[in-house]
Amino acid sequence: MRARSSGDLVLLGVTSVELAVLFLLTPTFTIADWIYVSQHVLVLGIALTRRPPQAQDYSLGPGVAVLVAYGYPYAQVAYLRWVPGEPAWPAGGVVLVTLAAGLSLASLLTLGRKFGVRPALRGLATTGPYRLVRHPTYLAYVLADIGYNLYEWPSYAASVRYRLLPGLW
Repeated sequence: MRARSSGDLVLLGVTSVELAVLFLLTPTFTIADWIYVSQHVLVLGIALTRRPPQAQDYSLGPGVAVLVAYGYPYAQVAYLRWVPGEPAWPAGGVVLVTLAAGLSLASLLTLGRKFGVRPALRGLATTGPYRLVRHPTYLAYVLADIGYNLYEWPSYAASVRYRLLPGLW
C-alpha cells in the first residue's frame, strides 16, 4: 500500500467535516439526498485508492477548482434544507438524481484506478460512457444538480429575484 499524500489526507479530512456538518444540519434525508451525497463519497473513495499518476498538476487553479467542486454539493444540500419551499417536481428530481448516480458510477468504473481529482497523466478512457461524451462524470454532476434542485426550486426562485443580470432581469 502506498503512502497517502498530504493532498489525499486533506481531501479526506475536508470531506469528513463536510459530511458531519451536513448530517447535523439536515436531520431528515430523503432518498435523493442519500443518492446525491453517495455519488460524491464514491468519487472520494476511488480518489483515495488509485495509483499515483505519471505526472500531476499542483498549480493553484486546479486546487481551487477541486475545493469548489467538492465543497459546493454539500453546501447546496445544506442550503436547500434550510430554505423552506414547495417541491417543483419531486418524482422527476429523483429520476434525474438516480440517472446521474448511475452515469457517475459507470464513468468511475470505466476509469477505474485512472480516476483522479486533480488533473494528471493517467491514461485516456475511450470505452463506456467515454465513447459518447468526453466528460460523463461532469455531465452526471450537472444532471444530479438539476434533479436535486427540482425538490426546492420554487423557494430558490422566490428568494433570488433576478435571473441573470442583477437589477435588470
